[in-house]
Amino acid sequence: MKRACLRTSVAAAALMMASAALAADEVRIMWYSDGNEGQVMADLLKRFEDQNPDITVVLDNVSYQVVTEQLPITLEAGKGPDIARTTNLKALSQHWLDLTPYLADTAYWHQNYGAQADWLRPDGSQAITGFMTQITLTGAFANKTLFEQAGVALPGAGATWDQWVEAASAVAQSQQLPAAFSLDRSGHRLSGPNINHGANYIAADGFPAPVDEGVKAFIGKLVGWTESGQNLKDVWVSAAGASYRTASEDFINAQIPLYFSGSWQISNLSGKIGDMFDWIAVGNPCGPKACSGMPGGAGLVAVKYTEHPEAVAKVMDYLASEPVMREFTERTLFIPSNAALRAAGDLTYQSEDPQVQAALAVFNEDVKNLTPEANTLPAWKWSAAYYTALVTRTGQAMAGELSLDEAFSRMDSDVAEQVAQAQK
Repeated sequence: MKRACLRTSVAAAALMMASAALAADEVRIMWYSDGNEGQVMADLLKRFEDQNPDITVVLDNVSYQVVTEQLPITLEAGKGPDIARTTNLKALSQHWLDLTPYLADTAYWHQNYGAQADWLRPDGSQAITGFMTQITLTGAFANKTLFEQAGVALPGAGATWDQWVEAASAVAQSQQLPAAFSLDRSGHRLSGPNINHGANYIAADGFPAPVDEGVKAFIGKLVGWTESGQNLKDVWVSAAGASYRTASEDFINAQIPLYFSGSWQISNLSGKIGDMFDWIAVGNPCGPKACSGMPGGAGLVAVKYTEHPEAVAKVMDYLASEPVMREFTERTLFIPSNAALRAAGDLTYQSEDPQVQAALAVFNEDVKNLTPEANTLPAWKWSAAYYTALVTRTGQAMAGELSLDEAFSRMDSDVAEQVAQAQK
């Protein structure tokens, strides 16, 4: 009888062990894509799961709007995915998990992702919360075919916003297009041109400064170009508040000859335009003060409300590894975030489109024009507050709901309100 009971206990224990082995930790990733990143990431995660049967990874592909609008609400409720890909890295950094105790080799992380680590963690912290999946730079694209058909020369290096808009307007008029250009509906996208017109968002004490003459100069021009029909108005007035809207489809459909966005669009443009027309990256139009783009990118961060920090760290170690980042970068056509890959300079981008390599070369060259003001903003705590105020009130000025003076005044009050709320 005792022997029978022992056999039963052993069998039960074995069954429990087997059940535990089968109960894999589930790690959920909230992910958005500008191009083909989601497809590439799914391939990479499939390989991770094959190598780690004790961890299941669920990739939740969502729109960028969901990440910008719903993720903050979820995090404030103390919930969320285990890992998230977002561009709102600094303002939400109190919700990120310090992976330091769980990573296999923190020295690797410091060496390869340390330059941007402050973008993803609270001020003064040394936490490792994640890594940038890519480095991006804002800049413009031109429909070369439309310029040629119109007989309008492409402005050269150092051309200003005024010169680019004038040339694109001539193309639009010649080719009977709805507008000359568009700029993504985004406060981040406004910031490079603002800086080039002399803007500085940061006061001496590190808090937000009132909108200055640089902000007023460029946004005043942009609203004027919208009123005259040169800027594609619908991109900005068809959405409300701080909602993001890209103008990529308008450029892809050859409705505008000039499009201001950034390096993350290269894969999207190549894939969707194909051989319909020739397009080129043209860098950042200059203002009176500079010709700078805005650096940035998306970061993959661990969320501190996860119930599986060890599994999350294992996923992050895998995704941040040099071979995986090399494949991700080469297939998604991004500027690499991994320092070793940037130093090696031997990436083989997987595209048969010669316009892709040329566009990446333009953006890599344009990195040299970054100003200190632009380089500081990704790690500045109040960037998101400032961007939100800029895009919301600029959109209202374009829609005729506010005068420019009212829009600038509301930008200041919006930022002040967000600072006050954050300090309660």
